[in-house]
Amino acid sequence: MDEKLVNYLNAVFAPYDGVKSVEELKSDLLHDLNDRYRELQEQGKDEETAFKMTIDSIGDIEQTVQEVASLSRTLERQVLTNFSASNLPKSDFADVTVHKGKFASSALQGSDFSNADLTGSTFSSSDVRDANFDGANLTDCNFSSLDLSNASFNTSVLVRTNFNVSSLNGVRFVGARLTDVKISTTDLRKTTFENCIFVGVDFKNSDLTGLCLDGQSFTGVRFEKCALTGASFKGACLRDVSFQPGFTLTKKYYRMMKTICFDNAVMDKLTYAALKGMEADLSKVIVK
Repeated sequence: MDEKLVNYLNAVFAPYDGVKSVEELKSDLLHDLNDRYRELQEQGKDEETAFKMTIDSIGDIEQTVQEVASLSRTLERQVLTNFSASNLPKSDFADVTVHKGKFASSALQGSDFSNADLTGSTFSSSDVRDANFDGANLTDCNFSSLDLSNASFNTSVLVRTNFNVSSLNGVRFVGARLTDVKISTTDLRKTTFENCIFVGVDFKNSDLTGLCLDGQSFTGVRFEKCALTGASFKGACLRDVSFQPGFTLTKKYYRMMKTICFDNAVMDKLTYAALKGMEADLSKVIVK
């Protein structure tokens, strides 16, 4: 085997060491080039000419290798981000980076995702009870048709995160900032929110009956078609917050609004006027 051919290919393939498909290409190519080199020598070509003609015969090998490596790495990333239909209870995902990960129809109860970067990931139709998402980056994540009972999202990064038709029984959000988050068609009666900031959050068709939201901040938040009987916003700050009924206001909706506690809440004039029109008890509200 010609040493010059070996050295040439080693130099071309050096940036892609460890990529399995590239290693296989290198082995096959070296075998073919060696055969071609011998044929040229048997035809009477000197070493330098045979070497040059052998290399020229394979075209733009660097471009080919780059494309093979790129495809291989893309496939590897897909494998490493697809955890669908997996049995992974109590798994350790703490501090990992998994962008656009897929966690569908999986057993993930008790798993640790704390401080992980899960940007763009999807969790659907899975068992995620008792999971730990504390401090995790959940930007653009989707949680749909899940059992998230007793999971924790303390100080999580929640930006454009979507919770849809999921069980949040016993779930805790402590010290979290929720920005442009959607929580739709979800039972929140036994969910805990403490020291949270809500910006542009949409609670559509969700059940917040008896939920305590005291002392928290709400800006541009929408409570559309929500059940809010007995909910409490004591000492909360509400700016541009809307409470939208599903249909024309009825006596039932007025009765529900009267059960919400806004004692010592601070709100802007527009929010105040809208709630006053719905006959909410605003006797102890501070308007600023």
